[in-house]
Amino acid sequence: MQSLGMDYLNSRLMFGMVPGLESTKKLCDALGNPQRKFKTIHIVGTNGKGSTSYYLAGILQAHGLKTGLFTSPHLVSLRERIRVNDMPIGDDDLDRLLLQVKVAAERVQVEPTFFEVLTLVSFLYYAEQGVDVVSMEAGMGGRLDSTAVACGDYVVLTSIGLEHTEVLGPTESAILKEKMAVIEASEQNDFVSTKGKPIQKTFIVGGLSETLLAEARDYAAEHHADCIAPTIRNDIKLPNLGRHYIENASLSLAVAEKFIQSNKIAYDESLALKTLEKRSWAGRMQQLTDKDGRVRYILDGAHNSHAVRRLVETLRKYYPGVKFHCVFGALKDKDVGEMLKLMAPFVSHWHITKTPYPRFRELDDLRAELANLGLNVASEGELSHDYLDMVSAEALSNNEKIPVLVTGSLYMIGETVQALKMDYDGLAFFRGLTPSTNEHR
Repeated sequence: MQSLGMDYLNSRLMFGMVPGLESTKKLCDALGNPQRKFKTIHIVGTNGKGSTSYYLAGILQAHGLKTGLFTSPHLVSLRERIRVNDMPIGDDDLDRLLLQVKVAAERVQVEPTFFEVLTLVSFLYYAEQGVDVVSMEAGMGGRLDSTAVACGDYVVLTSIGLEHTEVLGPTESAILKEKMAVIEASEQNDFVSTKGKPIQKTFIVGGLSETLLAEARDYAAEHHADCIAPTIRNDIKLPNLGRHYIENASLSLAVAEKFIQSNKIAYDESLALKTLEKRSWAGRMQQLTDKDGRVRYILDGAHNSHAVRRLVETLRKYYPGVKFHCVFGALKDKDVGEMLKLMAPFVSHWHITKTPYPRFRELDDLRAELANLGLNVASEGELSHDYLDMVSAEALSNNEKIPVLVTGSLYMIGETVQALKMDYDGLAFFRGLTPSTNEHR
């Protein structure tokens, strides 16, 4: 039986995405402004926000800071989105705080969206838990994202690509400014410290062209903020494969060092690097290894052309010359044709799939997209443990010892994690979590 809190949260889905801070600010005021009771490092960008936030949270925690982590979407359970020292919020706390937001919303006559409600629940939980700092991933954009209400002195920008152009702007330049403008909410609230001195804001930026980097520096200067573009390090080892994760970890290291030192704590680089060696961001270029040490699956939530380019770049480096059995599914609003075209040289067999999630493309649509590129479908079916096993068995039957690649959508990766979590230790975190509604907003 679903809880009353979850009933309320799901009732918010009808409101879709509503950019803006008015509702969130009203509710923060009604709830006693919990977002002011902890420090925040904000992570914005097109791709790489989740892994950067996750790596950063681990480094901060390793240095003795009680650390919150806010990410979206989740893979299996809503509880994943709100963590303290790597532990997800409990069911009882989640339900209680959802109802607290409901009461406040009714009192001030506001109809918050799904994402706004979860953002407010996270503020309340982090305040209750007495966290020192939150590594906070923005949902979409920056300036009008509900998380911006809690923006602190540090903003990390991971990358810029064309997405949500109807809201964020038609060009990369416009999207850059929209995401960096998360800092403006901070300026309105606490740009001057209690001692009357200006607070120095800092941007840590990565994944930008020279043109965009110049624009980022100009924007930072206009807002009296520092703008740092860290060098991509060559001494980082991660469980997640790919140069882009090294780039994201480099950003995390840079902002962690600055934040830790600004709080009069000794920064231990060796400790930070050791922490990253074991910090696997689930479902992103994640290798699942069986009890015999063989990699059976590679899970990657690449869900747009920008992310697929990083995926194939990584496959080319770590699996040169290999062609994979690929389990592929995608949402209706993604440029599937371009994604498939980029992946085609790395795939020997296409296995198309879908989940019950209503935004998923139908199998007929995926089959047609593949046919347009002259590519054949090896199998098709609803995503399940049995279907994944069937594809894996087919891949192994050729004695190629090549892992199955599962990609195309984070929502599909979530279903895959749920199906395989009891079989692979790399998914042990998810074993105590019950699947729940998955929406960005």
